[in-house]
Amino acid sequence: MSPPVSRRGLLLAGASAATATALALAAVPAQAVPAQAAHGPRRPFGRYGSPADRLTPGTLYVHPGGAGDFTTVQAAVTAATGTGRVLVLAPGTYRETVSVDADRTGMTWIGASRDARDTVIVHNNAAGTPKPDGSGNHGTSGSATTTVRPDGFTARRITFANDWLRSDLPGTSGTQAVALKVQGDRSAFTHCRFLGHQDTLYADSLSLDTFARQYFSHCYAEGDVDFVFGRATAVFEHCHFRTLIRPDLTGAPYGFVFAPSTAGANPRGYLVTRSTISSEAPDGHYKLARPWVPSSDTTARPMLTVRDTHLGPGIDAVTPYTTMAGGHPWQDQRFAEYRNSGPGAVVTVPENRPQLTRAQAAAHTPETYLGDWHPRPTAK
Repeated sequence: MSPPVSRRGLLLAGASAATATALALAAVPAQAVPAQAAHGPRRPFGRYGSPADRLTPGTLYVHPGGAGDFTTVQAAVTAATGTGRVLVLAPGTYRETVSVDADRTGMTWIGASRDARDTVIVHNNAAGTPKPDGSGNHGTSGSATTTVRPDGFTARRITFANDWLRSDLPGTSGTQAVALKVQGDRSAFTHCRFLGHQDTLYADSLSLDTFARQYFSHCYAEGDVDFVFGRATAVFEHCHFRTLIRPDLTGAPYGFVFAPSTAGANPRGYLVTRSTISSEAPDGHYKLARPWVPSSDTTARPMLTVRDTHLGPGIDAVTPYTTMAGGHPWQDQRFAEYRNSGPGAVVTVPENRPQLTRAQAAAHTPETYLGDWHPRPTAK
């Protein structure tokens, strides 16, 4: 019997795919569904100009079929020296890894379609995947499909994906497979999608003493183990997080949504507000979070606040948090909730669900986390 089909495959097929195509994909095992975008519009760059009529002199156009300045995102990034450059990505599937150096400050990537499912950057490296040069395995950070280091980075309506599957390396312990690693301060993602399984979205910073601020608005992220993780000060507003089925496991827990690794000196970690957490897994098979205290920073005090968010039945309401490593119990970290709803938010054992008071909640808002940076008015 084939394993259940993940919604990941159907979502990767694209919003504008025909109903018949979606039905055909539904009959295919998840392992056989490729990461690919839907067919794009006839005008590949839509309202964002073209190489013959540039949005700005600093705008570069990427098209997988050759109708732009470049056919790959990495080639465009390499050419986009200086600050404030804009990349417009035509609908299509860009199967590549992309690395953006820290000196490309103020860079913007725009998916030319109004639907993020039409523009996909995807690759399939995992932490345990051997490097082509034989120098070892990629490791977690090296597995990232896209790595973004500069300050002031913005992305709109793009899917970042890692479609590596555990069946690709049976028995491996290196199952982390990052879709996006973002490290810069003032990094904003609106109407973007992050697809993977373990360690999908790595919201991090460039160093232990750098408190990078990041903002995710109207985004979608899915995965199973620690699929939103890192040490950034990150605000997730109006986002949707979805936990996946685990055909390789027979019992709970299947995984964990969040695994922050906030530096102890950082007063702000992850804030999830006005969002939704749903699941395709059985009820109660996921934990909301566990704290990551990495060996590189044993003084970390992971911080997560989830407020005004709907938690579906996939979340274990009785024990939503768990400890990742001995010596760092979750109770000693900075986990809290406020005014959440849904079956996964029901408080049955109060000591397992720290709740903010109304006065405390006033300090846990996008404005307090982001400080003098105001991305929200332009996040459309």
